[in-house]
Amino acid sequence: MSAKGVETTYSERVSRWKLMVIILAVALILTIVLSLNVGFAQIPFPTVLKILAKRIPFLGNLVDSSNVSYVEETIIIQIRMPRILAGALVGVALAAAGVVYQGIFKNPMADPYVLGVSAGAAVGASLAIVLGIGFTLLSLSTVPISAFAGSLLAVFIVYNISRVGSRVPVTTLLLSGLAVSIFLSAIVAVLQVIAGERLHIIVFWLMGGFSYVEWKDVWAVLPLICLGTAVIYFYARDLNILALGEETAQHLGVDIEKVKKLLLVFGSLVTASAVSISGLIAFIGLVIPHITRIMIGPDHRILLPTSMIAGALFLVICDAVARVIVSPVELPVGVITALSGGPFFIYLLRKKKESYAI
Repeated sequence: MSAKGVETTYSERVSRWKLMVIILAVALILTIVLSLNVGFAQIPFPTVLKILAKRIPFLGNLVDSSNVSYVEETIIIQIRMPRILAGALVGVALAAAGVVYQGIFKNPMADPYVLGVSAGAAVGASLAIVLGIGFTLLSLSTVPISAFAGSLLAVFIVYNISRVGSRVPVTTLLLSGLAVSIFLSAIVAVLQVIAGERLHIIVFWLMGGFSYVEWKDVWAVLPLICLGTAVIYFYARDLNILALGEETAQHLGVDIEKVKKLLLVFGSLVTASAVSISGLIAFIGLVIPHITRIMIGPDHRILLPTSMIAGALFLVICDAVARVIVSPVELPVGVITALSGGPFFIYLLRKKKESYAI
C-alpha cells in the first residue's frame, strides 16, 4: 500500500473514532438526563428539566420554577443525581481497569477482579459491617473505606506472592489472584455466617448498587478515579507496544516490569475506588472493552477513552433498569450487569475455547 493510502486509512480511522466518541458522549448525557425521570416517585420530565436549568448560571434566572416543589427538587438533586453520576464514575473506572488488565494479560477474558480486588473489597466491607465500626475519612463512611483498604491489601498480597525476583510473570500473577480470591471468599462466607441480623446488609453490598450513594461519596472518589485513569491513558502507547510481545517491547525501549507495575497499581486503584462506593459490580470490565475493541480496534489510545464513555453509559442504563424492572422493589444494579454480562462471558468462552485448549 502506498504512503498516501496508509495516510487515508489512518485518517478514516481517526474520523470514525471521533464520531464514535461524540455519539457515545451525547448518548451518555441524554441517558443521564432521562434517568433522572426514572424511579418510584413520578416527576414530570418538564419539571426535571426546570430543576436542572435552575442550576445552570444565567439560564436559571430565565426559568419559571415556581411550580417546582421542594420535595421534587430534593429527589432529583440530592437522591437521583448523585447515584447516576456515581454510576457513570464507576462505569468509567471499571471499563478503564478492564482495558488495562486485558492489555497486560493479553487476554480478552481478564477483568478488574482477576487480582483479588473484588474479594478484598468484600472482606473489608463485610468485616466493617459485622463489627459495626463507625468512623469517617475524607467524607467516606466505614464500609467504603474498609472496602477500599481491603482491595488494595489484596492486590498487595497477590503481587508479592507472584513476584519472582524483580519480575512478575503474568501466569503466576493470574494464579496467585485466583488462589487469594478463593481464600478471601471463604473469609466472607464465615463473616456471613456470624453476621446475624446484619447479614442482609452484607448480601446487598455484595450484589452492588447505588441506593445509598450521596454527593460526599461522589466527591470522595472522583479525584482518585480521575488520577488513575489519567495515568493509565499516559501509558496507552506502552500498552500498544506490549501487545506486540514482551521481547519486542523490550527491544523498543519499554521498561516492561515498570510499566506493568504502574498499570497494575493504578488499575487496582480505580477499581478499589469504584467498588468502595458501589459494592461488587461484575462484568463491566469484561464486556465493555471487548465490545469497543470490536467496534474501533485495539489501539489503546482510542480504546481506553471510548471504553470509559461506553462503560459509564452502560452502567447508567443498568441502574435505571434496576430501579424500575420490578417496581416498587429496586434490584441491585450488580444483578442487572451479571444477567447481561454472564451470557456474554459464556459466548466469549465458547468463541475462544479452541485457543485455550491444551
